[in-house]
Amino acid sequence: MEGRVNGEGRVNGPAPQPPAVTIRPALREDLDALMALEAAAFATDRAERRAIRHAIGSASISLLIALDGAVLVGAATIERRRGSRRARLSSIAVAPSRAGTGLGRVLLDAAEAEALAHDCDRLRLEVREDNGAGIRLYERSGYRRFETVPDYYEDGTTAWRYEKPLSRS
Repeated sequence: MEGRVNGEGRVNGPAPQPPAVTIRPALREDLDALMALEAAAFATDRAERRAIRHAIGSASISLLIALDGAVLVGAATIERRRGSRRARLSSIAVAPSRAGTGLGRVLLDAAEAEALAHDCDRLRLEVREDNGAGIRLYERSGYRRFETVPDYYEDGTTAWRYEKPLSRS
């Protein structure tokens, strides 16, 4: 899965309250709902069913989901390598019905906490250069761009790579 964020548009007026969701690790029984979320959240570069199935329960991947009651409304995938203190946020997906509610930030915070829980001190990610909402989310959260990768996405779009040092606070 490639780095992406969906559904975090800027909201005029008072800042929305963070959505009331439950964040937990994905389970095998969440696979169909995760596939539906991929289809709803992304027009291209969707994760394949086998990749999501592999991520669930992987020792080196954390797949976190956001639930509103029993409804899956978001997910974040964090990858780690043995011996590295750097984790990679490979995906954030937000259900279109939850766009602009702050759910992307909630998932990003959960991803950072997950990386810290696995003794990682940095989190990296890629974002499409045309994804203004994702770029704003990451930059407002303290991420700094360090690289541009041309032709990164399947449609030829350039990726911007970001990194943030993590600390326990």
